[in-house]
Amino acid sequence: MRFPIAPLLLAFTLTSAAPAALEKRATVQGFDISHYQGTVNFKGAYDSGARFVIIKATEGTTYIDPGFSDHYVGATNAGLIRGGYHFAQPSSSSGSTQAAYFLAHGGGWSNDGRTLPGMLDIEYNPSGATCYGLSQSAMVSWIQSFVNEYHGKTGRYPMIYSTNDWWTTCTGNSAAFHTTCPLVLARYGSSPGTIPGGWPYQTIWQNADTYTYGGDSDIFNGDLTGLKKLATG
Repeated sequence: MRFPIAPLLLAFTLTSAAPAALEKRATVQGFDISHYQGTVNFKGAYDSGARFVIIKATEGTTYIDPGFSDHYVGATNAGLIRGGYHFAQPSSSSGSTQAAYFLAHGGGWSNDGRTLPGMLDIEYNPSGATCYGLSQSAMVSWIQSFVNEYHGKTGRYPMIYSTNDWWTTCTGNSAAFHTTCPLVLARYGSSPGTIPGGWPYQTIWQNADTYTYGGDSDIFNGDLTGLKKLATG
């Protein structure tokens, strides 16, 4: 993700003779954006095959992304499934407080078939200690507070965006969310790599920090029907 306030940031089977061929899974292209992408070509993205976008809405309890409204309208007009994300600042206020702020400023969910559940972007601190000064147990509690508030107000569990390294370092590789919150895993490379936190797979893989039509490239782990299911719950 783009840091808004501070500078940056299948299995296969074996036979006795030879490995079986890997089965190619269906995927759906998407992307994520913040105001740093001043001009985003939503129609171009849709025409090229993209079907979803995740849009920066808020950070902490004092920041609303200035591009959110225009981006949301542009995504909607292009026919994209869309949703908002919140960049966490765990050292500044509680998880529930930040979830409420997110919900009040674009992070809500509606059962219209076009809105993704909100996403909690929890990752490296762009301006201080990697884990925001919280212990692993305190970080898990902070995330749980955010998740509980979001779920209580919307009936949906938020997606969680992170990296394997940050999640392992700052939550102790907690498996507290693997049965409820879809994982959005960031890893720039040819594969998602190690899946943290007990999640059996990533729901979305952020596979590159550039995308032709704006923002970062995201890959949904499934077909369009599955993506629509994620939107509708």
